[in-house]
Amino acid sequence: MNRKRSLLQNILLTLAILTVLFFCLFPFIQILSTSLKHQFDWGNPSLIPVKFNLQAYKELLGFGESTEGQIPEMVKKLLNNPLITKEQREKILSKYQSTSDVFPFPRFFLNTFLLSASAASVSLALAVFGAYAFSRLRFGGRTIIQRSILFVYMVGGVLLMVPLYQMSVKVGLAKTVWGSLLSLLLIYIIQTLPVSLYMLGNYFRTIPYSIEEAATTDGCSRIESIFIIIIPLSVPMLVTVFVYCFIIAWNEFLFASVFLKQYHNFHTLPLAIQSLFVSKNAIWDRIMAASMLTLVPVVICFLFAMRNLSGGLAEGGVKE
Repeated sequence: MNRKRSLLQNILLTLAILTVLFFCLFPFIQILSTSLKHQFDWGNPSLIPVKFNLQAYKELLGFGESTEGQIPEMVKKLLNNPLITKEQREKILSKYQSTSDVFPFPRFFLNTFLLSASAASVSLALAVFGAYAFSRLRFGGRTIIQRSILFVYMVGGVLLMVPLYQMSVKVGLAKTVWGSLLSLLLIYIIQTLPVSLYMLGNYFRTIPYSIEEAATTDGCSRIESIFIIIIPLSVPMLVTVFVYCFIIAWNEFLFASVFLKQYHNFHTLPLAIQSLFVSKNAIWDRIMAASMLTLVPVVICFLFAMRNLSGGLAEGGVKE
């Protein structure tokens, strides 16, 4: 019998939840705050900017002119110091020289989106047929194969990076940009396919087999049953699996840094933002604005598929 919590217990529980929520959201609030601040306001500990600055967002999205040629006031004061030599002054100014296409955010965004969407789509398509075979067909070694597909998650990406790159070099894929992209796509599919199979396989078992038997009586083959019965009844889990695969590929950095490092125009957003940190174009409002824009697709995915995610994860977690 469940007893009601006292007022003190409710207060403590609420405070605990708010504390955890604050620690989870504070980094994102700090990023948003810094992205909206002017250079003179970067040292201000307040989360509310003295004056809102949208120039960084306009630059990244291509709606405004680049301010790369602008020099911070502190640097101007330093340049006016008579003790600085001409060579030192030129060296400092070279860091703030305007360059064309400083950070082509739309290009990196498109690279990441196409790669992530392709990997998620292929992984989902393969998982549908593989999960159907595990949940409906009976064949030798089915249980062993089904239990072992999650083995890939027992090995960290750092350990797999070197052998996978060596394999790509030996077969000639790493020699070209398209081969490197193909290698990266295959790695993302391999990373997401095991859990996709597990989630969809558990979900397909919740669909009554009698529905397929009735369709078979009407002349439907197994392939037709998948497209007519299984897929329409599994939309929540299909959305869940696609979003899961998409987010993993969208946020992946390790393998992208190895396979795409030498192909600057084909960098993904995590790799591009990391390179922006150490470049001469590293300006805090631009870095934070790029980070916020990188979060947008992930947030949209969760908001758009929230109902399907909650239902799909709950029902897909059923064990055999």
